[in-house]
Amino acid sequence: MRRAKPEKREILPYMRYNSVHVQTMVQNVLKRGKKSVAVGLIYKAMDLIKERTEKNPLDVFETALKNVSPVMEVRPRRVGGATYQVPMEVSADRRTTLALRWILSAAHDRAGKSFSEKLASELIDAFNETGSAIRKRDETHKMAEDNRAFSHYRV
Repeated sequence: MRRAKPEKREILPYMRYNSVHVQTMVQNVLKRGKKSVAVGLIYKAMDLIKERTEKNPLDVFETALKNVSPVMEVRPRRVGGATYQVPMEVSADRRTTLALRWILSAAHDRAGKSFSEKLASELIDAFNETGSAIRKRDETHKMAEDNRAFSHYRV
């Protein structure tokens, strides 16, 4: 590598829920710098989760995130002119990043309704281990399992 890795910035927990994951979710929902809109969408989604499940919305959110987080993924590795898909463990930071990305993209892809309703539905589905984000995680794990023969090419 030519350069040193940049140091990780510390993410401060979000005020209302006192959670770093909620803060990261706000930043991922954020579009064109409109943070108040992103916060409003997440608050509405959390209220809908509380209404539908009658559980603490933060617990539902954290469990959904944990359920969607992948343990293994494949990364391309070039060896002697051929590119192999090598299964590797996923670091904790990347795990949460991928889980949030998959939940948000699954929520965007849902039909109709407002975004906060779609996000709440996707989080509840992830909490119950169903839905598109969970399917994405299972596909990733299956691909890693299928390419287990190339695991000796790990970096």
